[in-house]
Amino acid sequence: MSVVALGIDLARIDRIDDVIARRGRRFLERVFTEGERAYCDRRLTTSSSSYAGRFAVKEAVMKLLGTGWARGVRWVDIEVVREPGQAPTVVLHGAAGRIATERGVARIHISITHDAGIAAAVAVGESD
Repeated sequence: MSVVALGIDLARIDRIDDVIARRGRRFLERVFTEGERAYCDRRLTTSSSSYAGRFAVKEAVMKLLGTGWARGVRWVDIEVVREPGQAPTVVLHGAAGRIATERGVARIHISITHDAGIAAAVAVGESD
């Protein structure tokens, strides 16, 4: 096992909050999976922070894959999943999963943090 790629990103929580206020469900449905929306929406007082953290993860994973928003990768192809009592993980769908396999990425480890109005995420791609 070795590190294949790394991605990092920051997202301003107030910026995500503003986009949600302006674009509403249309933005949320384009960027976040149904499971991500359900998780964030349960966090009534910190939903914008949770959305910002997931947004940062998606950007970090796109950097890890070397795609950005290109090569057919959609926002919802990168899903942050969090089981109760567990650390968040990433599940890749569609083009993101295919590209990860092509690059030899077998697993992606993530870390999300929030402080001072910023959400930050790191994604590390590991091979078998």
